[in-house]
Amino acid sequence: METSKKQKVDRHEMPCQPADVRRRNFKEVALGYDEATALAEAGRCLQCKKPLCVSGCPVNVPIRDFIGALRNGDVNEAYRLLKTANALPAVCGRVCPQEKQCESKCIVGKKGKPVAIGRLERFVADNHKADSACEAQTGGNACAMPVQGKKVACLGAGPASLSCAGYCAQHGIKVDVYEALHEAGGVLVYGIPSFRLPKDVVKREVDGLRDMGVDFHLDCVGGRTVQVSELLQDHDAVFIGVGAGLPRFLGVPGENMVGVFSANEYLTRINLGRGYRFPEFDTPPFPGRRVTVFGAGNVAMDAARTALRMGAEEVRVVYRRTRAEMPARIEEVEHAEEEGVIFEMLAAPLHFNGDEQQNLKSVTLQRMELGEPDASGRRRPVPVEGSEYELETDLAIVALGTRSNPILLEATQELEKTERGYIKVNEETGETSIPNVFAGGDIVTGAATVILAAGAGRRAGEVICERLLAK
Repeated sequence: METSKKQKVDRHEMPCQPADVRRRNFKEVALGYDEATALAEAGRCLQCKKPLCVSGCPVNVPIRDFIGALRNGDVNEAYRLLKTANALPAVCGRVCPQEKQCESKCIVGKKGKPVAIGRLERFVADNHKADSACEAQTGGNACAMPVQGKKVACLGAGPASLSCAGYCAQHGIKVDVYEALHEAGGVLVYGIPSFRLPKDVVKREVDGLRDMGVDFHLDCVGGRTVQVSELLQDHDAVFIGVGAGLPRFLGVPGENMVGVFSANEYLTRINLGRGYRFPEFDTPPFPGRRVTVFGAGNVAMDAARTALRMGAEEVRVVYRRTRAEMPARIEEVEHAEEEGVIFEMLAAPLHFNGDEQQNLKSVTLQRMELGEPDASGRRRPVPVEGSEYELETDLAIVALGTRSNPILLEATQELEKTERGYIKVNEETGETSIPNVFAGGDIVTGAATVILAAGAGRRAGEVICERLLAK
């Protein structure tokens, strides 16, 4: 009888800023659960003997157990349980696609909406009160004393490296993190807008590592400023977590016109350069009155919603398939639509058009229709003859994914690469073709989720610690 009642309780919706307010500010859209709502949502969990939700989590977070602790009002224990598998719960609770992972396996979801696992993860991470840097990292005072003479270097300061660095620091190993940009956090700061992931959430994670003795060396480019071979002379192991930040382009005429940006550059200017706070921060944003975004993933949604907040009169997302095939999270698409983003489906660009000074003025599009499925399993878009039309635009943002950045790979020829150009690793350990050099995250998998990157960093950290502490 008790189970039946739990199944009938509706999922508690996330409170958000009103769309007409948030579309003009960069404050976090989702406001988070209060304590009463979090406890009520946790009460919907059936505490299954065989929690299928865990099988849907890329790093096997003990979901049933952390929610059980939360149900009992023990936020600190819930946090400790989260930290046994996930180094970045405050981040993952905000940006990971739980609806495709853990929540898709939730038994409650078979007869209604699944338990809001991601929202509960965020609540626990935001409301845990740590008394020490060690407790912030582990959820308990279980960090080891410093181990003399052992050092690890991490290239990149994104989620994979932060996770690896944190695990090694917990076990007393000295860690140096080398980051190409002027701020640590990787894609968490340059790619994801603050209205989805506030900068102070990322800063809290980075500052916690600094408090544990991790040193961050900024403006250090792997393959240029520092080489893997050099790091191996001073460190016992190296972890490569530099991401995959080289943007893909459309390959159509006019793509080099003034006003055509990759999503990487556009979002980096606004997010990392704080372009949205110009002139307080001296990073002038490129103005766009009529903005067109190409692509339909989460990055495309971020770019479109950012352009609205930067004052655009009209923002369109152009996608060559239909809404059903869009890879972006449903929540992000819904938020974009609520804020006024227009979706132009079944259309693809033929060429960009500009004035005498090569300033973008419009884009010529062609209507598409869906044919047979392609290698991705989605129906392949096929051009419709004679369906060309012109769309006025003065700012185009290309969000078609990324490739591995060649700088580090070209400078480290000993690294074995996959056919797709990413670093090849031992899947169980994360070790590369160079002994004691490990890699994880997007530089290994291609563009993926934050939790997959963090999980790869943790696995490598476990192997590194096992080797170094056994000596």
